[in-house]
Amino acid sequence: MEIYNIITLIVVLTAIFGYLNHRFFKLPGTIGIMLISLLASLVVVGIGIIFPAFFLQTTQAISLIDFQTVLLRVMLSFLLFAGAIHIDSKRLRKERISIITFASIGVIISTFVIGSLLYLTIHLFGLSVNYLYCLLFGALISPTDPIAVIGILKKAKIPPSLETKISGESLFNDGIGVVLFITFLQIAQIGLENISVWKILWLFAREAGGGILFGWLLGNIGYIALKSIDNYVVEVMITLAIVMGGYSLAEIMHLSGPLAMVIAGLITGNKSMDVVVSDVTRDYIGKFWEMIDEVMNAILFLLIGFQMLIIPFNFTLLWLGCITIVIVLFGRLVSVSLPILFLKYKNYFAKNTIPILTWGALRGGISVALALAVPKYMYGDMFVSITYVVVLFSIVGQGLTIGKFAKKLAENDDEIPNAIS
Repeated sequence: MEIYNIITLIVVLTAIFGYLNHRFFKLPGTIGIMLISLLASLVVVGIGIIFPAFFLQTTQAISLIDFQTVLLRVMLSFLLFAGAIHIDSKRLRKERISIITFASIGVIISTFVIGSLLYLTIHLFGLSVNYLYCLLFGALISPTDPIAVIGILKKAKIPPSLETKISGESLFNDGIGVVLFITFLQIAQIGLENISVWKILWLFAREAGGGILFGWLLGNIGYIALKSIDNYVVEVMITLAIVMGGYSLAEIMHLSGPLAMVIAGLITGNKSMDVVVSDVTRDYIGKFWEMIDEVMNAILFLLIGFQMLIIPFNFTLLWLGCITIVIVLFGRLVSVSLPILFLKYKNYFAKNTIPILTWGALRGGISVALALAVPKYMYGDMFVSITYVVVLFSIVGQGLTIGKFAKKLAENDDEIPNAIS
Protein backbone atom coordinates (compact mmCIF):
# COMPACT_ATOMS: atom_id res chain seq x y z
CA MET A 1 0.00 0.00 0.00
CA GLU A 2 2.93 2.33 0.71
CA ILE A 3 4.18 1.97 -2.89
CA TYR A 4 0.67 2.71 -4.19
CA ASN A 5 0.47 5.83 -2.03
CA ILE A 6 3.83 7.08 -3.33
CA ILE A 7 2.78 6.48 -6.96
CA THR A 8 -0.52 8.24 -6.27
CA LEU A 9 1.27 11.26 -4.77
CA ILE A 10 3.66 11.48 -7.74
CA VAL A 11 0.81 11.40 -10.27
CA VAL A 12 -1.24 13.95 -8.31
CA LEU A 13 1.70 16.34 -7.98
CA THR A 14 2.52 15.93 -11.68
CA ALA A 15 -1.05 16.84 -12.60
CA ILE A 16 -1.09 19.85 -10.23
CA PHE A 17 2.28 21.15 -11.43
CA GLY A 18 1.28 20.55 -15.05
CA TYR A 19 -1.88 22.57 -14.50
CA LEU A 20 -0.01 25.42 -12.79
CA ASN A 21 2.52 25.56 -15.59
CA HIS A 22 -0.09 25.50 -18.36
CA ARG A 23 -2.33 28.00 -16.58
CA PHE A 24 0.23 30.52 -15.33
CA PHE A 25 3.85 29.95 -16.38
CA LYS A 26 3.28 28.66 -19.93
CA LEU A 27 6.74 27.11 -20.19
CA PRO A 28 7.45 23.96 -22.22
CA GLY A 29 5.55 21.23 -20.36
CA THR A 30 8.32 19.06 -18.91
CA ILE A 31 10.64 21.98 -18.19
CA GLY A 32 7.88 23.89 -16.43
CA ILE A 33 6.99 20.91 -14.25
CA MET A 34 10.64 20.42 -13.27
CA LEU A 35 11.06 24.11 -12.37
CA ILE A 36 7.94 24.03 -10.20
CA SER A 37 9.19 20.87 -8.47
CA LEU A 38 12.51 22.64 -7.84
CA LEU A 39 10.65 25.58 -6.29
CA ALA A 40 8.63 23.11 -4.20
CA SER A 41 11.91 21.55 -3.04
CA LEU A 42 13.18 24.97 -1.95
CA VAL A 43 9.91 25.53 -0.07
CA VAL A 44 10.41 22.20 1.70
CA VAL A 45 13.95 23.29 2.66
CA GLY A 46 12.59 26.59 4.00
CA ILE A 47 9.86 24.87 6.02
CA GLY A 48 12.47 22.37 7.23
CA ILE A 49 14.43 25.17 8.89
CA ILE A 50 11.41 25.83 11.14
CA PHE A 51 10.11 22.27 11.31
CA PRO A 52 13.05 19.85 10.94
CA ALA A 53 10.78 16.83 11.34
CA PHE A 54 8.81 17.82 8.21
CA PHE A 55 12.01 18.05 6.15
CA LEU A 56 13.20 14.67 7.46
CA GLN A 57 9.90 12.97 6.64
CA THR A 58 9.84 14.49 3.14
CA THR A 59 13.41 13.44 2.30
CA GLN A 60 12.75 9.95 3.65
CA ALA A 61 9.70 9.63 1.41
CA ILE A 62 11.70 10.75 -1.64
CA SER A 63 14.50 8.33 -0.72
CA LEU A 64 11.99 5.48 -0.95
CA ILE A 65 11.77 6.15 -4.69
CA ASP A 66 14.56 4.20 -6.39
CA PHE A 67 15.12 6.71 -9.20
CA GLN A 68 17.63 4.49 -10.97
CA THR A 69 15.29 1.50 -11.08
CA VAL A 70 12.21 3.57 -11.92
CA LEU A 71 13.90 5.17 -14.92
CA LEU A 72 16.26 2.52 -16.29
CA ARG A 73 14.07 -0.54 -15.68
CA VAL A 74 10.58 0.90 -16.11
CA MET A 75 10.25 4.30 -17.81
CA LEU A 76 13.13 4.15 -20.29
CA SER A 77 11.62 1.30 -22.31
CA PHE A 78 8.31 3.15 -22.70
CA LEU A 79 9.95 6.48 -23.54
CA LEU A 80 12.29 5.05 -26.20
CA PHE A 81 9.58 2.95 -27.85
CA ALA A 82 7.16 5.90 -27.80
CA GLY A 83 9.80 8.15 -29.35
CA ALA A 84 10.80 5.63 -32.04
CA ILE A 85 7.24 4.75 -33.07
CA HIS A 86 6.67 8.31 -34.33
CA ILE A 87 9.96 8.60 -36.28
CA ASP A 88 9.72 8.52 -40.07
CA SER A 89 12.06 5.69 -41.12
CA LYS A 90 12.44 7.10 -44.66
CA ARG A 91 13.89 10.33 -43.32
CA LEU A 92 15.90 8.30 -40.79
CA ARG A 93 17.44 6.15 -43.54
CA LYS A 94 18.34 9.27 -45.49
CA GLU A 95 20.29 10.57 -42.49
CA ARG A 96 21.43 7.14 -41.26
CA ILE A 97 25.18 7.73 -41.73
CA SER A 98 25.15 10.95 -39.72
CA ILE A 99 22.87 9.51 -37.01
CA ILE A 100 24.88 6.30 -36.59
CA THR A 101 28.14 8.25 -36.52
CA PHE A 102 26.92 10.79 -33.94
CA ALA A 103 25.31 8.08 -31.79
CA SER A 104 28.35 5.77 -31.77
CA ILE A 105 31.66 7.41 -32.63
CA GLY A 106 30.37 10.76 -31.35
CA VAL A 107 29.45 9.28 -27.96
CA ILE A 108 32.84 7.55 -27.70
CA ILE A 109 34.70 10.78 -28.56
CA SER A 110 32.60 12.72 -26.07
CA THR A 111 33.24 10.12 -23.36
CA PHE A 112 37.01 10.35 -23.66
CA VAL A 113 37.15 14.14 -24.07
CA ILE A 114 34.90 14.76 -21.05
CA GLY A 115 36.53 12.02 -18.95
CA SER A 116 40.05 13.29 -19.66
CA LEU A 117 39.27 16.96 -18.97
CA LEU A 118 37.36 16.08 -15.80
CA TYR A 119 40.31 13.96 -14.62
CA LEU A 120 42.61 16.97 -14.98
CA THR A 121 40.08 19.32 -13.36
CA ILE A 122 39.46 17.08 -10.36
CA HIS A 123 43.19 16.91 -9.66
CA LEU A 124 43.33 20.71 -9.70
CA PHE A 125 40.84 20.58 -6.82
CA GLY A 126 43.27 18.36 -4.91
CA LEU A 127 41.22 15.17 -5.34
CA SER A 128 42.69 11.88 -6.49
CA VAL A 129 40.26 9.99 -8.71
CA ASN A 130 41.07 7.03 -10.96
CA TYR A 131 41.05 7.95 -14.67
CA LEU A 132 38.73 5.00 -15.38
CA TYR A 133 36.14 6.46 -12.99
CA CYS A 134 36.26 9.74 -14.91
CA LEU A 135 35.65 7.82 -18.15
CA LEU A 136 32.67 6.25 -16.40
CA PHE A 137 31.33 9.76 -15.82
CA GLY A 138 32.06 10.65 -19.45
CA ALA A 139 29.98 7.68 -20.57
CA LEU A 140 26.99 8.54 -18.36
CA ILE A 141 26.90 12.25 -19.27
CA SER A 142 27.49 11.87 -23.04
CA PRO A 143 24.04 10.50 -24.07
CA THR A 144 21.82 13.41 -25.08
CA ASP A 145 18.12 13.73 -24.39
CA PRO A 146 16.76 16.43 -26.72
CA ILE A 147 13.24 14.93 -26.75
CA ALA A 148 12.09 17.69 -24.39
CA VAL A 149 12.92 20.38 -26.95
CA ILE A 150 11.95 18.65 -30.21
CA GLY A 151 8.69 20.61 -30.24
CA ILE A 152 10.60 23.86 -29.68
CA LEU A 153 12.96 23.03 -32.54
CA LYS A 154 10.00 22.39 -34.84
CA LYS A 155 8.60 25.84 -34.01
CA ALA A 156 12.02 27.29 -34.76
CA LYS A 157 11.63 25.94 -38.31
CA ILE A 158 15.03 24.31 -38.47
CA PRO A 159 15.76 22.24 -41.61
CA PRO A 160 14.01 18.83 -41.61
CA SER A 161 17.32 16.97 -42.01
CA LEU A 162 18.70 18.59 -38.85
CA GLU A 163 15.52 17.80 -36.92
CA THR A 164 15.84 14.16 -38.00
CA LYS A 165 19.51 14.07 -36.94
CA ILE A 166 18.65 15.38 -33.48
CA SER A 167 15.68 13.07 -32.84
CA GLY A 168 17.38 10.04 -34.39
CA GLU A 169 20.58 10.55 -32.47
CA SER A 170 18.71 11.00 -29.19
CA LEU A 171 17.10 7.58 -29.59
CA PHE A 172 20.23 5.65 -30.48
CA ASN A 173 22.85 7.37 -28.34
CA ASP A 174 20.85 6.61 -25.18
CA GLY A 175 21.32 2.91 -25.93
CA ILE A 176 24.97 3.27 -26.94
CA GLY A 177 25.70 5.43 -23.90
CA VAL A 178 24.17 2.87 -21.52
CA VAL A 179 26.15 0.05 -23.16
CA LEU A 180 29.38 2.06 -22.93
CA PHE A 181 28.65 2.87 -19.28
CA ILE A 182 28.01 -0.80 -18.44
CA THR A 183 31.23 -1.80 -20.22
CA PHE A 184 33.35 0.74 -18.27
CA LEU A 185 31.61 -0.20 -15.02
CA GLN A 186 32.45 -3.89 -15.51
CA ILE A 187 36.05 -3.02 -16.38
CA ALA A 188 36.30 -0.90 -13.21
CA GLN A 189 34.84 -3.69 -11.08
CA ILE A 190 36.92 -6.50 -12.59
CA GLY A 191 40.10 -4.48 -13.04
CA LEU A 192 41.68 -3.50 -16.34
CA GLU A 193 44.55 -5.92 -15.74
CA ASN A 194 42.11 -8.82 -15.44
CA ILE A 195 40.26 -8.25 -18.69
CA SER A 196 41.46 -8.50 -22.30
CA VAL A 197 40.72 -6.19 -25.21
CA TRP A 198 38.73 -8.98 -26.87
CA LYS A 199 36.61 -9.39 -23.75
CA ILE A 200 35.87 -5.65 -23.77
CA LEU A 201 34.92 -5.75 -27.45
CA TRP A 202 32.75 -8.82 -26.83
CA LEU A 203 30.91 -7.10 -23.94
CA PHE A 204 30.18 -4.11 -26.16
CA ALA A 205 29.22 -6.19 -29.22
CA ARG A 206 26.96 -8.51 -27.20
CA GLU A 207 25.08 -5.68 -25.55
CA ALA A 208 24.78 -3.38 -28.58
CA GLY A 209 24.64 -5.84 -31.48
CA GLY A 210 22.51 -8.33 -29.56
CA GLY A 211 20.11 -5.57 -28.53
CA ILE A 212 19.66 -4.42 -32.14
CA LEU A 213 19.04 -7.96 -33.40
CA PHE A 214 16.63 -8.69 -30.56
CA GLY A 215 14.75 -5.47 -31.27
CA TRP A 216 14.44 -6.47 -34.95
CA LEU A 217 13.02 -9.84 -33.84
CA LEU A 218 10.54 -8.21 -31.44
CA GLY A 219 9.37 -5.76 -34.09
CA ASN A 220 8.76 -8.47 -36.66
CA ILE A 221 6.97 -10.73 -34.19
CA GLY A 222 4.74 -7.77 -33.39
CA TYR A 223 4.22 -7.20 -37.14
CA ILE A 224 3.04 -10.80 -37.64
CA ALA A 225 0.73 -10.60 -34.62
CA LEU A 226 -0.79 -7.25 -35.67
CA LYS A 227 -1.25 -8.48 -39.24
CA SER A 228 -3.32 -11.48 -38.14
CA ILE A 229 -6.07 -9.57 -36.26
CA ASP A 230 -8.18 -6.41 -36.45
CA ASN A 231 -9.05 -5.33 -32.93
CA TYR A 232 -7.54 -2.06 -31.71
CA VAL A 233 -7.75 -3.01 -28.01
CA VAL A 234 -5.77 -6.22 -28.50
CA GLU A 235 -3.37 -4.49 -30.89
CA VAL A 236 -2.56 -1.79 -28.36
CA MET A 237 -1.92 -4.54 -25.78
CA ILE A 238 0.44 -6.25 -28.24
CA THR A 239 2.55 -3.09 -28.43
CA LEU A 240 2.58 -2.98 -24.63
CA ALA A 241 3.71 -6.61 -24.54
CA ILE A 242 6.54 -5.81 -26.97
CA VAL A 243 7.81 -3.10 -24.63
CA MET A 244 7.33 -4.71 -21.23
CA GLY A 245 8.05 -8.32 -22.14
CA GLY A 246 10.79 -7.47 -24.63
CA TYR A 247 12.69 -5.18 -22.26
CA SER A 248 12.57 -7.75 -19.46
CA LEU A 249 13.84 -10.52 -21.78
CA ALA A 250 16.64 -8.28 -23.02
CA GLU A 251 17.81 -7.72 -19.43
CA ILE A 252 17.69 -11.46 -18.70
CA MET A 253 19.79 -12.19 -21.81
CA HIS A 254 22.21 -9.31 -21.02
CA LEU A 255 21.35 -7.46 -24.21
CA SER A 256 20.78 -3.73 -24.62
CA GLY A 257 17.12 -3.14 -23.79
CA PRO A 258 17.23 0.51 -24.89
CA LEU A 259 18.52 -0.35 -28.38
CA ALA A 260 16.01 -3.19 -28.64
CA MET A 261 13.16 -0.79 -27.86
CA VAL A 262 14.33 1.73 -30.45
CA ILE A 263 14.51 -0.88 -33.23
CA ALA A 264 11.19 -2.50 -32.20
CA GLY A 265 9.56 0.95 -32.10
CA LEU A 266 10.85 1.89 -35.54
CA ILE A 267 9.54 -1.36 -37.06
CA THR A 268 6.19 -1.02 -35.30
CA GLY A 269 5.75 2.60 -36.30
CA ASN A 270 6.89 2.34 -39.90
CA LYS A 271 6.17 -1.24 -40.95
CA SER A 272 3.26 -2.46 -38.84
CA MET A 273 1.32 0.80 -38.54
CA ASP A 274 1.85 1.81 -42.17
CA VAL A 275 1.04 -1.55 -43.73
CA VAL A 276 -1.07 -3.98 -41.69
CA VAL A 277 -3.25 -2.08 -39.18
CA SER A 278 -6.53 -0.30 -39.85
CA ASP A 279 -6.92 3.48 -39.71
CA VAL A 280 -8.78 3.13 -36.39
CA THR A 281 -6.00 1.03 -34.86
CA ARG A 282 -3.32 3.37 -36.21
CA ASP A 283 -5.07 6.30 -34.56
CA TYR A 284 -5.46 4.52 -31.21
CA ILE A 285 -1.88 3.21 -31.11
CA GLY A 286 -0.45 6.59 -32.11
CA LYS A 287 -2.44 8.53 -29.51
CA PHE A 288 -1.86 5.91 -26.81
CA TRP A 289 1.93 6.06 -27.14
CA GLU A 290 1.92 9.82 -27.51
CA MET A 291 0.06 10.03 -24.21
CA ILE A 292 2.46 7.56 -22.57
CA ASP A 293 5.38 9.66 -23.77
CA GLU A 294 3.94 12.94 -22.44
CA VAL A 295 2.85 11.56 -19.05
CA MET A 296 6.07 9.67 -18.34
CA ASN A 297 8.22 12.61 -19.39
CA ALA A 298 6.22 14.84 -17.03
CA ILE A 299 6.66 12.39 -14.14
CA LEU A 300 10.36 11.99 -14.93
CA PHE A 301 11.03 15.74 -14.80
CA LEU A 302 9.03 16.04 -11.58
CA LEU A 303 11.27 13.39 -9.99
CA ILE A 304 14.40 15.14 -11.27
CA GLY A 305 13.29 18.33 -9.54
CA PHE A 306 12.66 16.61 -6.22
CA GLN A 307 15.98 14.74 -6.34
CA MET A 308 17.59 18.01 -5.25
CA LEU A 309 16.44 17.31 -1.69
CA ILE A 310 18.49 14.12 -1.32
CA ILE A 311 21.58 14.79 -3.47
CA PRO A 312 24.61 15.87 -1.39
CA PHE A 313 26.07 19.32 -2.15
CA ASN A 314 28.88 21.48 -0.86
CA PHE A 315 30.76 24.51 -2.17
CA THR A 316 33.50 22.43 -3.82
CA LEU A 317 31.06 20.15 -5.61
CA LEU A 318 29.03 23.13 -6.80
CA TRP A 319 32.11 24.78 -8.32
CA LEU A 320 33.21 21.47 -9.84
CA GLY A 321 29.74 21.04 -11.31
CA CYS A 322 29.85 24.51 -12.89
CA ILE A 323 33.22 23.80 -14.49
CA THR A 324 31.91 20.42 -15.68
CA ILE A 325 29.10 22.21 -17.55
CA VAL A 326 31.76 23.88 -19.72
CA ILE A 327 33.64 20.59 -20.09
CA VAL A 328 30.48 18.76 -21.21
CA LEU A 329 29.61 21.45 -23.75
CA PHE A 330 33.16 21.38 -25.11
CA GLY A 331 33.06 17.59 -25.31
CA ARG A 332 29.82 17.80 -27.25
CA LEU A 333 31.29 20.41 -29.58
CA VAL A 334 34.28 18.18 -30.36
CA SER A 335 32.13 15.04 -30.72
CA VAL A 336 29.93 16.62 -33.42
CA SER A 337 32.60 18.74 -35.14
CA LEU A 338 35.02 15.90 -35.89
CA PRO A 339 32.43 13.54 -37.47
CA ILE A 340 30.95 16.40 -39.52
CA LEU A 341 34.44 17.31 -40.75
CA PHE A 342 34.75 13.83 -42.27
CA LEU A 343 31.11 13.40 -43.34
CA LYS A 344 30.56 16.77 -45.01
CA TYR A 345 31.95 15.59 -48.35
CA LYS A 346 29.29 12.90 -48.73
CA ASN A 347 26.37 14.29 -46.73
CA TYR A 348 24.19 17.37 -46.62
CA PHE A 349 24.40 19.57 -43.55
CA ALA A 350 22.34 22.65 -42.85
CA LYS A 351 24.04 25.85 -41.91
CA ASN A 352 24.71 26.18 -38.19
CA THR A 353 24.45 22.43 -37.67
CA ILE A 354 27.34 22.37 -35.20
CA PRO A 355 26.09 25.12 -32.82
CA ILE A 356 22.52 23.75 -32.84
CA LEU A 357 23.67 20.16 -32.22
CA THR A 358 25.95 21.42 -29.45
CA TRP A 359 23.51 23.68 -27.60
CA GLY A 360 20.50 21.46 -28.30
CA ALA A 361 22.12 18.42 -26.71
CA LEU A 362 20.20 18.23 -23.45
CA ARG A 363 21.18 15.86 -20.67
CA GLY A 364 18.31 14.36 -18.72
CA GLY A 365 17.18 11.71 -16.28
CA ILE A 366 19.23 8.92 -17.86
CA SER A 367 22.45 10.63 -16.82
CA VAL A 368 21.20 11.05 -13.24
CA ALA A 369 20.05 7.42 -13.09
CA LEU A 370 23.39 6.13 -14.38
CA ALA A 371 25.27 8.35 -11.92
CA LEU A 372 23.26 6.79 -9.10
CA ALA A 373 24.50 3.39 -10.28
CA VAL A 374 28.16 4.34 -9.70
CA PRO A 375 29.34 2.69 -6.44
CA LYS A 376 30.36 4.99 -3.61
CA TYR A 377 33.95 3.72 -3.63
CA MET A 378 34.17 4.95 -7.24
CA TYR A 379 33.24 8.47 -6.02
CA GLY A 380 29.60 7.85 -6.84
CA ASP A 381 28.33 10.62 -4.53
CA MET A 382 30.57 13.20 -6.20
CA PHE A 383 29.51 12.13 -9.70
CA VAL A 384 25.83 12.27 -8.72
CA SER A 385 26.21 15.84 -7.49
CA ILE A 386 28.05 17.20 -10.52
CA THR A 387 25.75 15.25 -12.86
CA TYR A 388 22.76 16.92 -11.25
CA VAL A 389 24.30 20.38 -11.73
CA VAL A 390 24.96 19.63 -15.42
CA VAL A 391 21.46 18.23 -15.95
CA LEU A 392 19.78 21.22 -14.27
CA PHE A 393 21.72 23.68 -16.42
CA SER A 394 21.05 21.59 -19.51
CA ILE A 395 17.30 21.36 -19.01
CA VAL A 396 16.71 24.88 -17.75
CA GLY A 397 19.46 26.92 -19.42
CA GLN A 398 19.70 25.15 -22.76
CA GLY A 399 16.12 23.90 -22.85
CA LEU A 400 14.57 27.33 -22.41
CA THR A 401 16.90 29.06 -24.87
CA ILE A 402 17.37 26.53 -27.69
CA GLY A 403 14.23 27.73 -29.48
CA LYS A 404 15.36 31.36 -29.72
CA PHE A 405 18.91 30.22 -30.40
CA ALA A 406 17.84 28.03 -33.32
CA LYS A 407 15.49 30.68 -34.70
CA LYS A 408 18.21 33.29 -34.64
CA LEU A 409 20.66 31.02 -36.40
CA ALA A 410 18.07 29.80 -38.88
CA GLU A 411 17.05 33.25 -40.13
CA ASN A 412 17.48 33.50 -43.87
CA ASP A 413 19.42 30.21 -43.94
CA ASP A 414 18.50 27.62 -46.55
CA GLU A 415 19.67 24.03 -46.47
CA ILE A 416 22.55 23.63 -48.91
CA PRO A 417 25.07 20.85 -49.67
CA ASN A 418 28.21 20.60 -47.60
CA ALA A 419 27.50 23.79 -45.66
CA ILE A 420 28.49 23.81 -42.05
CA SER A 421 29.47 26.51 -39.63
